[in-house]
Amino acid sequence: MAREKFQTLTEQMFYILLALQEERCGADVMALVAQITQNRVAIGPGTLYNLLEDFLAAGMIVQTKTEGRRRSYTLTQQGRDRLLMEKQRLERMLSDYRHMTAGTEKNQRDTAG
Repeated sequence: MAREKFQTLTEQMFYILLALQEERCGADVMALVAQITQNRVAIGPGTLYNLLEDFLAAGMIVQTKTEGRRRSYTLTQQGRDRLLMEKQRLERMLSDYRHMTAGTEKNQRDTAG
């Protein structure tokens, strides 16, 4: 069975949508993602602009203005909803991890020290 394109988001997808909670151009999105992830997540221009096109086509973002070659975007309600769904998915995963490792990490720290 084929997976829905945005059923789960990659890190790059997540951070692009997170950055577009406010109107930003592509260069500003790349800079913000690098800043908030302390350069852990890098988004190159090719990846960024391909994903922006995909998000536009899916109705998750809208282009807000064009100044020369510089285009700005922001989330639509659909994009906000998808970002929230991903946040909730990640929280469930973390909760499952905590449930399955309760006591294990403490025991490992105690025996290592």
